[in-house]
Amino acid sequence: MPIVHPRAPVHAPEPVRGVRTVAVFEATKGALVLVAGFGLLSLAHRGAQDLAEQIVQRLHLNLARDHPRILLDAATHLSNSRLQMLAGAALLYSAMRFIEAYGLWRMRAWAEWFAILSGAVYLPVEIYEITRRATAVKAAVLIVNAVLVAYLISVRWRARRTLAMA
Repeated sequence: MPIVHPRAPVHAPEPVRGVRTVAVFEATKGALVLVAGFGLLSLAHRGAQDLAEQIVQRLHLNLARDHPRILLDAATHLSNSRLQMLAGAALLYSAMRFIEAYGLWRMRAWAEWFAILSGAVYLPVEIYEITRRATAVKAAVLIVNAVLVAYLISVRWRARRTLAMA
């Protein structure tokens, strides 16, 4: 039986491109959340309520509708410490996405399992949200997430079978 280094990838060449595509997707999510976190942090000194009012004004949003009121109410209740906490959470989330993306790029089994678990955690919530009020965006998010989880499960399954045959 050949000796296999424990950190060596056990993948056939085919899934490398797909897993690396998922890695880029995860890194992009991390970058977007990092930018949003910095945006939140910049609000700590500007005043979130003022910014929300400017957004409503410039976009000519109807205050009688729910979304502008939700935005204004949320901005009213944001303190500097709460904004800093949200920015810290965004930093933590983006760090997790970057670590996951690195592991996926390097074809590490731990990163594949992490991606499967972190993606699968959201599926029940996404299904619940679609049953409450279906929208095209919610459906797209559910489909993309389900496809990514199913794909990574298939990659792990093939890697396990390849290892068992060796």
